Amino acid sequence: MRIIILGAAAGGGLPQWNCGCGNCDAARAGRIPPLTQSSIAVSADGRDWAILNASPDIRVQMAATPALHPTGPRDMPLRSVLVTNGDIDHVAGLLTLRESQAFTLFATAAIHEALAANPMLAAVNADLVPRRTVALDQTIQLTDGVQATLFAVPGKVPLYQEGEVVETGLMGETTVGVELQANGRRALYIPGCAELPDWLRRRIMGADALLFDGTLWADDEMIRMGLGRKTGRRMGHMPVTDTLPALADTAIGQRIFVHMNNSNPLTDPGSAEAAEAARQGWQIGRDGMEILL
Repeated sequence: MRIIILGAAAGGGLPQWNCGCGNCDAARAGRIPPLTQSSIAVSADGRDWAILNASPDIRVQMAATPALHPTGPRDMPLRSVLVTNGDIDHVAGLLTLRESQAFTLFATAAIHEALAANPMLAAVNADLVPRRTVALDQTIQLTDGVQATLFAVPGKVPLYQEGEVVETGLMGETTVGVELQANGRRALYIPGCAELPDWLRRRIMGADALLFDGTLWADDEMIRMGLGRKTGRRMGHMPVTDTLPALADTAIGQRIFVHMNNSNPLTDPGSAEAAEAARQGWQIGRDGMEILL
């Protein structure tokens, strides 16, 4: 199995267009590597590829990834796109993929419903891009040789669907993880997760690779830095400081943080936090990083 991290950042990327925090300024100045928004690509044979989450940066991401380049005037190695929630940073790239190109769009019924409520997405021609509804815990053929199983993880509805009361540990079809299997290997992709209950830890155990939600290092970091008024948990993301001990004794092959906010010190390879994560066996996702299993 080949997995390429197309974008390792959370919504807004690094640098974020309206942010002058230390990390964003460092990325603009070239002192730390910039990151585009959350997305990965997966293949079993290096010829047919699926993309998980269509970020707003998908055009740049695909251009930077030779494995996803066109093989003819209108021939592409892209076979399908799967989205794990309806958040803008995971679905806005579908509008870029509207150029009369055939692929299959996989999502749960709840996510498809959220997409269908946006009339702009009708520009993605359903005759060329069939919508396939995936039930939880149903295994599908994502692309040749790659199977995917969607499962609910604690999370919340997208920001644009929030009401006065927000349930941040919601279990259902709005936030899902993906278990990928190919050529006898198993990987889990969970870019958004509010909690790590025992059943999820057991599901992760023994995976050849885990790409997990690394949005914030500390739950209150955006508040402390004057960048927002919400904690990580309020946004549906458990902090890395809780993830590290929660998975410390769990048998996993490669463990990689993805979906990192611009405020997260893990985005700075020279930070003490990045060193601590590495000491505990974690890699920090970077755009273009390839995982071979």
